[in-house]
Amino acid sequence: MTEINVLDHGFVRLVDVMGDDSSIVQAARVSYGAGTKTVREDVMLIDYLMRNKHLSPFEMAEVKFHVKAPIFVARQWVRHRTASWNEMSARYSEMREEFYVPNESAVAAQSLTNKQGRDELVASEDRVRAVEAIQAASEDAFSTYRQLLDLGVARELARMVLPVNLYTEWYWKVNLRNLLHFLELRLHSHAQHEIQEYARAILRLVEEGGRFLATLHAWEEWR
Repeated sequence: MTEINVLDHGFVRLVDVMGDDSSIVQAARVSYGAGTKTVREDVMLIDYLMRNKHLSPFEMAEVKFHVKAPIFVARQWVRHRTASWNEMSARYSEMREEFYVPNESAVAAQSLTNKQGRDELVASEDRVRAVEAIQAASEDAFSTYRQLLDLGVARELARMVLPVNLYTEWYWKVNLRNLLHFLELRLHSHAQHEIQEYARAILRLVEEGGRFLATLHAWEEWR
């Protein structure tokens, strides 16, 4: 599998992979020859590197993804600065009418202990009203955006009325060390639910690709 759907309109696609577990052990040994060590020794070396936080060899492999996600998820994501990022531009392209509207099961109250997070679900009838309000506001904002474009207003100006639950897309190329750091933070229970969903999809794609099985096993054990 090279693509996983996420949320209501989003996805993560695995575009390209450079390297594998052997790239990491070769860098650690400063070796150019294949087969100089057994597979078991390679696995033991990867485990040693991860356990002792000798992480620079993991920068020798890279993974590239195509991501479609709400803007508010993208703005959290881009905080992981050690990566290459190229995003679609609303200055050049007209945006599609695609908004993230959460399921009622995702509508929760502000946490009393975590200033950034959610806590218990709000009352059932209030969850319904909240989802309806988000849907209505999104449609109204896009109607205003279309009105501005029809008036001849430049795309770079008209876009400012669009809300952060609008979907955007980007390519993200990241080395394995920084990818694992991203996953460690964004799979955490304190991370926002929506970006957790993307992190789970990315981990699944990398696991199913089979290039970094020893690295992922060591990471799961020692993180």
